[in-house]
This record gives sequence, structure tokens and C-alpha cells, in this order.
Amino acid sequence: MVDTRAAHKPSVVLVTGGAGFIGCNFVRHLLTSDESLRVINYDALTYAGSAANLAGLDTAHADRYRFVHADIRDEDAVADIFTSERIDTVVHLAAESHVDRSINAPGEFLTTNITGTYVLLQAARAAWSDRTDVRFHHVSTDEVYGSLGDDGHFVETTPYDPSSPYSASKAASDHLARAWHRTYGLPVTISNCSNNYGPYQFPEKLLPLMICNALAGKPLGVYGDGKNVRDWLFVSDHCSALDTIVRRGRPGATYNVGGHNEWANIDIVHLLCDQLQDITPPADGHYRDLITFVRDRPGHDRRYAIDASLIESELGWTPRHKFEEGLRQTIEWYLANGDWIEEIRRTKYAGQRLGVIDKE
Repeated sequence: MVDTRAAHKPSVVLVTGGAGFIGCNFVRHLLTSDESLRVINYDALTYAGSAANLAGLDTAHADRYRFVHADIRDEDAVADIFTSERIDTVVHLAAESHVDRSINAPGEFLTTNITGTYVLLQAARAAWSDRTDVRFHHVSTDEVYGSLGDDGHFVETTPYDPSSPYSASKAASDHLARAWHRTYGLPVTISNCSNNYGPYQFPEKLLPLMICNALAGKPLGVYGDGKNVRDWLFVSDHCSALDTIVRRGRPGATYNVGGHNEWANIDIVHLLCDQLQDITPPADGHYRDLITFVRDRPGHDRRYAIDASLIESELGWTPRHKFEEGLRQTIEWYLANGDWIEEIRRTKYAGQRLGVIDKE
């Protein structure tokens, strides 16, 4: 049975990181699913955030949409947005999020993910005072829980055991959000999601990287033995889960969000190659011929798996997409948006491997 006791009706939503992969999909979800909402998209437009991800929103939703180019670490800019807009809902997605990049340059992850979250929590606390018609939703990752063995699933009470600078920074930000609820009474909810995939994902991540490299005839480098397991969540399903938590989640509660789609990396790459072969076969051979195994990533967790039964039993949310279906939609989106990919690769990321530590 769905618990409606904590119902919240958003009116003006601040989405941080709304020019990134999940953020731009979530902004679109809000604007198209609820015509009463005003959405403020706050993004620093770092390498993974792009104005191209927001094409058409200004004209389609001019009276209900505003983009603010600013950094969540900027206390004055964050305070100003709470002053200039009567925000009643924050969905905090802004983060440095790529594990490989965190291995090479952890500093940005600490300041953005930890300090930036602190700045937002403090600004919301100051602006909202004793208001009860508000929510602060903090979006996190299943990586904070560390690595699973062959059996079992992460639940909301699984102890944190982060392995990378990225997951450690997200764990710290989760603790801050939870502490601001317990200490100051800020109405915070938290979600920890599994691996997202879908349209607009920056091509440093596994699926878009493999799609782009396969289409270019480049090697498909799979880390280690390829048997690391992840649960995969289609981005539109994640957006619906976030919306559900914002509207019906209990203040102080954490919800794990998963896709019920556990796959080993090598099996994903095989499936991707097979679907590409069916949709747009190369001049000769098979995309599987491009697969190669490369040195594993340092601290590479073996398996993640989400138990999403709480959000289903309490809020009535379940994912809609099976992985095979969502992957095909993702491939078709990238095939239809070659200009978007080319611009990213020309100006921001050329497909090189990241996160390599030289060893003597």
C-alpha cells in the first residue's frame, strides 16, 4: 500500500546539475509531466554538462523554465537563487560522477560533491526557516555501499564502504544531508540509484563509450575479466522514481532505486555488439571482433545489486524498462544524434581511457 502521509506538492523546483545526463532528462520529465511546475535549472556547465542537452527547452517552456549558469560551491550565487525564486523543492543532482576521473583528480570531487552539498543545504535551511511545504532531495549512488559478493543486495541500511574517491565523496555528501535533517529538521530525502543509461549520457561512461567506439571501428576495451556486475536503470525510470520520492517520500528516509537488471560487463558488451550488428552492420565482420580486455581499474568493485523493494512497497514505484529494450532505445538515440556525439568528442572528450595509475 502506498503511504500518502508525507505528500508534498512541488511548485518551484530547483534542479542542480540539470545540464548533465540525468539532470537534463529529469528537467524534461518535470516540464512535460506537470504543467503547473516552474523549473530552475542550475548548472556550472563543466565538461559533462552541455547547453546542447537543453536544446529547445527555452522556447517550449519559456514561462516555466529558467537556466542559471553558476556553481553550487558559490555561496552567493546559491543564496541569490533562493532569494530571487520562491523555491519549495530542491533536487540535488549536481556532482562530479565518473570513477575513473576521480582516480586521476580527486580534488574536484571533494569540493563539488561535499562542499557544494553543504552550501546547498545551508542555503535551503536559511531560506526555508520553519516552512513545512518544502523538500530537499539528495541524489546519490549505490557505489557508497562498496562491493557485494556473488549473493545478496544493497538495502537502505547496508553499511557504507566506498572504494573510490568518487564514492567516498558521495558517501560524505549523503551523511551531510542526513545530518541536516536530524540536526536542523530540514525535510531531506535521499536516494541511492544503480547505474543509469539512456539518451544524453556523456561518452566517457561504459555504454555510450562502447557505442561510439564500435561505430568508429575502434577497440572495445573491457576492464579485467569483464565479469564485474552492475544493476542497470534506464534514465527515464530513474526520473519517475525521483519525482515519486519528491512527492511522496518520507522526510528523513532513504530509498534505493534499481532497475532489476543485473548484468556482467562482458555480457552487456556482447549484447550491445549484437544489437548494433542487427541495426547497422559494419561493412565486414562483427562488432564483437573489436572486444579486447585491458588492465582493470584500481579499486574496481566486483558487484553492485539494488534491493528496491522499499520504494515499491512504500511509494508504489517500479521500473518499466527491461535492459534489452532500454539498450536498443539508447543505441537508436546515439545513432540519430551523431552531431551531438561529434561535438562532444571534438571539444570535450575524444574517447581516451581515464583512471590509469602507472605502476613500476
